[in-house]
Amino acid sequence: MKTITVLLAFFAITMAKKLEERFAWNVMEYDWPNSDVMEHYIKTGKYIKDNNLPLGLEVWGDKMFITVPRWKAGVASSLNYIDLNSKDKSPKLRPYPSWEANELPIEGDAPKLEDRIQTAAGRDHAAKPVAVGDGLKDNSTIISTFRVQADECNRLWVMDTGLADILGKPNQIAPPAIVVFDLKTDQLLRRYDIPKEQIKEDTFFANIVVESDADDCGNSFAYVPDLGSYGLVVYSLNENKSWRVKHNFFHFDPLNGDFNIGGVNFQWTDGLFALAIGDKKSDGTRDIWFHPLASTKEFVVSNKVLQNETHVTGLNYYYDFKLIGDRGLNGQSSAEVYDKKTQNIFYTQLNKDAIGCWNTNKEYRPDSAGLVDSDSNALIFPNDLKVDKNGNLWVLSDRLPNFIYKTLDNDDVNYRIMRGTTSEIIKGTPCEN
Repeated sequence: MKTITVLLAFFAITMAKKLEERFAWNVMEYDWPNSDVMEHYIKTGKYIKDNNLPLGLEVWGDKMFITVPRWKAGVASSLNYIDLNSKDKSPKLRPYPSWEANELPIEGDAPKLEDRIQTAAGRDHAAKPVAVGDGLKDNSTIISTFRVQADECNRLWVMDTGLADILGKPNQIAPPAIVVFDLKTDQLLRRYDIPKEQIKEDTFFANIVVESDADDCGNSFAYVPDLGSYGLVVYSLNENKSWRVKHNFFHFDPLNGDFNIGGVNFQWTDGLFALAIGDKKSDGTRDIWFHPLASTKEFVVSNKVLQNETHVTGLNYYYDFKLIGDRGLNGQSSAEVYDKKTQNIFYTQLNKDAIGCWNTNKEYRPDSAGLVDSDSNALIFPNDLKVDKNGNLWVLSDRLPNFIYKTLDNDDVNYRIMRGTTSEIIKGTPCEN
C-alpha cells in the first residue's frame, strides 16, 4: 500500500509539471478584412486551408507571432500574430504588419530598379538607403518565413527565405533577407539581402537568433544558420554587413539522420539549425550553444569569435568551437532557447515527442538532462519554442512529417501551442537548481 501511495504521489507531481495547452487548431484560418476578400483568396487559390501549417512562434507584449511558411501554394499570409490574451482556443491569424505586406507579388507588380530604394531609419542608427529585393513590391513584403525573434530593443527580426511553394514548384521570388520591424510602430526598420557569395547551392535559411542589448541597440547581431549548406551567416546591424562562417560542427551526423515521428519514418540531412545565447559574462562575452538538427551532439562557441569577421573567416579558428556533450539515443532537436531565470536550455526532442532541459551549470550528458514533458499526441513534432519575459516557456507542435509525407486529418487537432512556467516544469528533473 505504501508503494502505491508513493507511485501516486510521483505521478501527481509529474502531471502537475506538464505543459498546458493554450491554443489549438485543426486547420489555420485568418481574420479576413471582409467576406469578399476571403472569397477572392479561396476562389483564386491564394488560400488553401490544408496548406497552411504554423511553424515558428514568438511572444512580445500581448502579441504572439506565428509563422506559416509557404511550403505549398495557398498560404494566405506567412508572418502573423494572435492576441495572447484571447479567450478563443483557436484564434484566427492576423497578418503582420499588414495584409499587403504578406501578399505575393504578381508578375509586373515590382517597381523598376531605379525605384527600388526605400529609406529605413532605426532610432539607434542613421538612416540608410535599403535596396528592395528583386520581385518585391516594397521592402516590407514577406514572402516566406520559418522563424522570427523579438529582441531587447522591441524589434522583430524576420528571416525571409524569399522562396514560395517549396514542396510544389519552388519560386525564388526575392533573395533571402533579414527584415527588421519596430514593434512599437509596426514600421520597417531595415531589409538586408544576404549577399550572393554567402548563398550556396543547397542553402536554406530557416532560423534567426538575435543578440542585442537594450543599452546599445545599434550594436546587435543576428545569427542565421544554413541547414542545407552547413554554414552560419553572422550579420552586424551597426555595420549593415554579414559574413559566412563554416565549420565541421555545422554538418549533420550521418548516424543520426533517421526519424520516426507520428507514425512516419523518414531521413533528413539537416545541418546547423538551433542556437541559444547565454548570459553576459564578467569579461563581456556570451556563450552561443548550437547543434545540427540531424545530430544528438551539442557545441559551443564564444560570441566574440563569431563577431570577429577577420578571425572567423581566416584559417586559425577551428579550435574556438567546442563539443560539450551528447543528448543520447534519439536526441535530435529542431530548436533550443536559453532561460535566464533558471539558467537552463530548453530544447525540442523530435523522436521522443518531448521537450528536454539542461542546466548549464552541469555537464552535458544524457543523465544530467531531463524531460519536462512528453506527449505522443500533443507534442508530435515540437517545432519551435521560446521563453517570454515572464518566465513562460511556449512550445509549438505541428505534425510536420505528416504534412510533408502524408496528410493531416482536419477532424483532429493538428497544431498546438503549449505553455509552462520554466521554474515549475523543471521541478523533479535533473535540471532543477
